Amino acid sequence: MKISLWDIYKVFTKIGLILIGGGYVILPILKKEVIEDRNWITEDELVDYYAISQSLPGIIAANISIFVGYKLRGKFGALAATVGIITAPFICIASISSIIAQIIDWTPTKSILWGVEFGVIILIISSVQELWNKAIPDKFSLCIFLIFLAAILKLNIPPTPIIISSIFIGIAYNCIISKRGKEL
Repeated sequence: MKISLWDIYKVFTKIGLILIGGGYVILPILKKEVIEDRNWITEDELVDYYAISQSLPGIIAANISIFVGYKLRGKFGALAATVGIITAPFICIASISSIIAQIIDWTPTKSILWGVEFGVIILIISSVQELWNKAIPDKFSLCIFLIFLAAILKLNIPPTPIIISSIFIGIAYNCIISKRGKEL
């Protein structure tokens, strides 16, 4: 079944409307919209797209939209998803940019933002849980995670060398696993 560009645009516009908190909260929203409700992609694909999107420059939500849209309908699907994900935020920002300085100090606005922060934290925790279940499938992965976590927290090593090291360790690990599989 060929998914229409309009349907892709509508779904990603809806996601853009409710996406408060940035790219880190998009995972549970995308899971519901494109996996559970529409069965457009698999959970493994979503986690892969999310991981790649985080490592690329730019907005995570836009990056992941490009991957999902491209999977669904190629270049035009990527364009429809990207335009969809940015439509609502663009309209919002354009509409309130002139009065944002005035409303940000308004007490009800502060109360709303205070409440939204808790929702964002819950969505981030949900994203971490989702990624944890997919990214730490065995003891080796857990050991690598703990080593790199300690390196970041205790040794103050910047994330870039950690990411690059992870890439090489992942490649080496998969090569070793592949060779063992062929030998068995």
